[in-house]
Amino acid sequence: MKIVSRNEELLRDALSRIPQSSSRTSLSSYNKLIRFEDISAAAFKIQCGVQKTPCMYSRLSKQYGMDIYLKKEFLQYTGSVKERGVLYLLTSLPQDQQRKGVIVALDSNFSMAVAYHASELRIPVFVIMSTSTSPARVKMCREYGAMVISYGTTAKDSQMHARRLAQENGYLYLEEEDSAVYLSGLGTVGLEVYEQVPKLDAVIFPAGGHCGLLAGSAAALKHLNPHISVIGVESESFPVLQQSLKAGHPLEDQACSNHHFYGDVSGLCFGSNSLQLTGKLVEKVVAVREEDILISMLRLLEYERVTVDAEGAIGLAALVAGKLPELKGKRVAVVICSGNLELHLLQQCIARALTLDNRVCRFSLVLSDCPGDISKLLEILAREEARVLDIKQERTFVTSELFTVEVTCTMETRDKIHTAQLRNALLERYPTAAWMER
Repeated sequence: MKIVSRNEELLRDALSRIPQSSSRTSLSSYNKLIRFEDISAAAFKIQCGVQKTPCMYSRLSKQYGMDIYLKKEFLQYTGSVKERGVLYLLTSLPQDQQRKGVIVALDSNFSMAVAYHASELRIPVFVIMSTSTSPARVKMCREYGAMVISYGTTAKDSQMHARRLAQENGYLYLEEEDSAVYLSGLGTVGLEVYEQVPKLDAVIFPAGGHCGLLAGSAAALKHLNPHISVIGVESESFPVLQQSLKAGHPLEDQACSNHHFYGDVSGLCFGSNSLQLTGKLVEKVVAVREEDILISMLRLLEYERVTVDAEGAIGLAALVAGKLPELKGKRVAVVICSGNLELHLLQQCIARALTLDNRVCRFSLVLSDCPGDISKLLEILAREEARVLDIKQERTFVTSELFTVEVTCTMETRDKIHTAQLRNALLERYPTAAWMER
């Protein structure tokens, strides 16, 4: 792709140099105005170190009445778009600092990207993780080539220890923030989407507190075509970006969840640069429910054979929830930015999503404890073409008359209509059947 460089007054107006607080000393020296030239330079510099991920037409398009293209950033080596910003950041460090090394804390996509790319660049890298971090994450970080140190029981303990080690040994302490270098690396996603999907009407990005991907990519897209709508999506439970935009500054006193399901979606709003850029260039920021995110994860698994986490699914969740009706009939790209769903959450998320999608239901009824009664129930279920996932019988703790059995069935159905048909068939034969609502 040929990139024509020029200065944009819009981008210059959007950002001003913000003095960094003492708690964020890592990247302040790299903070400056973000320009389109910075993003195109980042694209050239990192082209051999990260994947140029596909942006493919999705089978979900017909279901939601628009042409949907999925930018599959979860295909990066560490499963996250954060690699783009991290690689450009690391290659931009002075050589003496590269020799001394870098240090990060926390169990996050950013830390994993630093661990991998610093090792690939032969930069000494240390990762401080709390003792509550999952063993799988610790193992993966070590396999990337980082020196992993377990310290403290909380994320705050790990961060304090990392800062202390950095000060004592000359390491550069890195944490995710909105320096121009990092934003420029993330903004390369916007360049690729523009190149891969002609005649785009809109691009949807995950937002939340860490809105660097949204801000950097918006700068690239708006430079290339000001008519493309750029939309951010965050969690309804943690509308950090919307509230920060309304206040006009980052709100760092937000109560955020530390549940691994949400990841960066629920993080604090970390910088004024990306916040101002978002306010200037992004048309809309919408919020979605947890239920919408789960169903979005289910849709991606079924239609795209992709397992993503909440951050990866939240962009599509806005379409699932019907939050963007103005995009009907349009050509829309959705950035699927992360696929690092922890294994212990995978089964819970899919089971819950199937229930929310009215494809798993449960009922209970009381039968006489006579031969053949259970068989008659199973015949009805078979006739309705419903799949029995689980069936339990309770004889001892039954409050009804003697010689009866309480039967509880968990069923899988095709969709909401099929569930209603099954319910009507059961109530016709067993009027006292109790249907357990989700």
